[in-house]
Amino acid sequence: MTEFTPYASAFGGVLVGIAAIILLSFQGRIAGISGMVSRLLPPYTSQSNIRTAAGFVIGIILAPIAYMAITGMPVLQTVSSNYPLLVIAGLLVGFGAVLGNGCTSGHAVCGISRLSARSIIATIIFMITAIVTVYLTRHVIG
Repeated sequence: MTEFTPYASAFGGVLVGIAAIILLSFQGRIAGISGMVSRLLPPYTSQSNIRTAAGFVIGIILAPIAYMAITGMPVLQTVSSNYPLLVIAGLLVGFGAVLGNGCTSGHAVCGISRLSARSIIATIIFMITAIVTVYLTRHVIG
């Protein structure tokens, strides 16, 4: 059973939104994780892109550590112990991000807020896929 955390989720969503606004306002960049990570991999386009992307990715890594330091509570994340499933899922997510020209953070958080039709359609597809996947894995496959 998934724990329902509306206040923590809303607060996290607000922080993600603020971060996306700051990044777009000051750097002119979309806060898409797949795009940021791809900027860290060759071929490099510019030194400033690498610095921005590295700062973004380092922030994602340090955020749970800061949360634990501030609250004294551990960050709980449940991940399957089925390694073949994890590899297949990771490849599918990577393929989907390339095929969709971005990931859920870029399309859903930044694209919808800019009223991008492509991002709205991509997010609808992401959500339908997520709903079907959760239903199948929890209720059909087990």
